[in-house]
Amino acid sequence: MTAWTFADVWEAIAASQPGRPANVQGERVVTWGQFDARADALAAHLIAAGLGHQAKVAAYLYNGTEYLETYYAAFKAGFAPVNTNYRYGPEELIYLFDNADAEAVVFHAGFAETLEAIRARLPKVKAWIAVAEPGHAAPAWARDYDAIVADVPAERPVKAPWGRSPDDLLLLYTGGTTGMPKGVMWRQDDLFNVIGAGGNAALGIPPATSIEELVARIGSPEHLRPISLVACPQMHGTGQFSSFITLNAGGTVAALPSRKFNPIELWNEAERLQATGIVIVGLAFSTPMLEALEANPGRWDLSSVKAMSSSGSMWSQENKRGLLSYCTNAVIMDSFGSSEAVGMGMSASAPGAEAATAAFALGPNCAVFSEAGRRIAPGSGERGMVAVTGFLPLGYYKDAEKTDKTFKTLEGQRWSVPGDWAEVNADGTLKLLGRGSVCINTGGEKVFPEEVEEALKTHPGVRDAVVVGVPDARFGERICAVVEPDGEADLTLAELSEHVRANLAGYKAPRELVVVDSIGRAPNGKVDYKAIKDRALKALNVPA
Repeated sequence: MTAWTFADVWEAIAASQPGRPANVQGERVVTWGQFDARADALAAHLIAAGLGHQAKVAAYLYNGTEYLETYYAAFKAGFAPVNTNYRYGPEELIYLFDNADAEAVVFHAGFAETLEAIRARLPKVKAWIAVAEPGHAAPAWARDYDAIVADVPAERPVKAPWGRSPDDLLLLYTGGTTGMPKGVMWRQDDLFNVIGAGGNAALGIPPATSIEELVARIGSPEHLRPISLVACPQMHGTGQFSSFITLNAGGTVAALPSRKFNPIELWNEAERLQATGIVIVGLAFSTPMLEALEANPGRWDLSSVKAMSSSGSMWSQENKRGLLSYCTNAVIMDSFGSSEAVGMGMSASAPGAEAATAAFALGPNCAVFSEAGRRIAPGSGERGMVAVTGFLPLGYYKDAEKTDKTFKTLEGQRWSVPGDWAEVNADGTLKLLGRGSVCINTGGEKVFPEEVEEALKTHPGVRDAVVVGVPDARFGERICAVVEPDGEADLTLAELSEHVRANLAGYKAPRELVVVDSIGRAPNGKVDYKAIKDRALKALNVPA
């Protein structure tokens, strides 16, 4: 069985098709040959800077070829790449870089002012590398990225003295819903396998068994090289792993030219590039995308789009149906998983056959267990926590306690149990309830916010919604709906409560309503439940 490293795979693909595009952003095209050479140059620079085996290289970057080149360079040299949330403030960045033991930081020069104020507090960092951008040159204390990658070494491919190993890590930092960010440690071999090993289950393409087979498959006349328009941030797992899947198939990863999401730009790029796939994260992307299509009927030829994929955030059946009415050749793949648990479930929607929201087919290595570790029987109505086995991370970087809480031995196997609650329907599919860490306890009843949120979003006057618990003297907590109206809709608590009761038990209906101009979802489609709760308490004048 092949022991995989990403650099070995990508180098073989680059050698087989050096002139084909690997990365596209607007009018900028980087071929596979250029992608490989630039990553070699960056890897050589980092080795010369004194980084050792498995040194951590942080990518503090927006989407684009530099993001993937930084990861490729780290893989080549036996370093561990680390994602960085570009929305973090100074103290959060200090925590992340220090916790990750970052020895190199590759950053867009627009972040230089933020880094200038904190870099003295980051003595572990040996190399600061700035990607110049309009209006922002590399600062004097950093090396210029373009100058580095232009200096391609004569000896290629670049390999450090310690070589490469399938045990080399990628660190994926995840904020989750509570607490400080945690670094999920993925072995390259485990990660390569869990994202398909060069195959694609949805298209019936099996995993590859060797690099030679993978390269031969890519070179065959019938192979469809994917062109994936990754609209969500590559700093998060969905965008990052989707990019890897595309590269593993010898395809092209396209990033949007602008940094602020614009649905018109997305559809323009999808048509211009003849994109075969679009990667998003749920409602934050799908709603404006659908609104753009509805406002501009017939404007775009989207016949090339064969798949739209989303992960990490539930979104409505109505949105899926609407998008598929315009992208008539596409299938929507909605994945249920997390940074530490890939492949927990999947739903597929095609025109005229849209999957219900939060209804996922269990992955082949997925099960639901009670808190006592007993497997939940289908159709029992019992709630449990979703778990996945198979290819798993090693745990959380430098956090044995959190590792032990998430990674458990059940039925004699190691499972990842990140805290998502669900019921198992009689047909074996999941009814996803939500993350236990934000569960609301009202009068002794557990209410999962996501379940109520999905019910609220089916109301025609609701554009987006988040549900939080606020203090209640009698019941402990009562349910508060924080709602973003659709247009000029005049929403009332009575109307929304009645709407929820039509779909869910009465105790799950909101008892409070806060109307906001915008929910303010992050680029990964998720919400900060603590921040939303603080907004609700302030609006209701309720002490925390």
